[in-house]
Amino acid sequence: MVGLTATQRGTSENMLNAILNVIWLVLEGIWMAIAYVIAGIVCFVLILTIPFGIAAFRIAGYVLWPFGRRAERRPGAGLGSVIGNVLWIVLFGWWLAIGHLIAGVVLCLTIIGIPLGLASFKIIPITLLPLGTQIVPTRGRYV
Repeated sequence: MVGLTATQRGTSENMLNAILNVIWLVLEGIWMAIAYVIAGIVCFVLILTIPFGIAAFRIAGYVLWPFGRRAERRPGAGLGSVIGNVLWIVLFGWWLAIGHLIAGVVLCLTIIGIPLGLASFKIIPITLLPLGTQIVPTRGRYV
């Protein structure tokens, strides 16, 4: 994108993110979001795991539209989030991470699917450790 103004570069990045997000939504996003919503509903039914349900719904929104956003650790997340993340991995995180891993490998089998597969791999850390993370917009990075 040499020779483009900052506004033109931002517009082209937004357009590329939108195209990748639409392809992602059809191939993986909707299916994984449904899995997160199911996990969130189960967490709300169990009452003690309501914080996990909130995290599952937050990740479901991220999984629907991941390009142009990223997950990062939230400063000040303490021991409670560590304990909660261990419980999350045991209850839900491992099978959701396996879903992203399998989908990522399958997507990487084609040239056009490589950025989508990389995005699937990018989501695995937040799938395993959702508590103590936040979703933030990103600039200039596609995956």
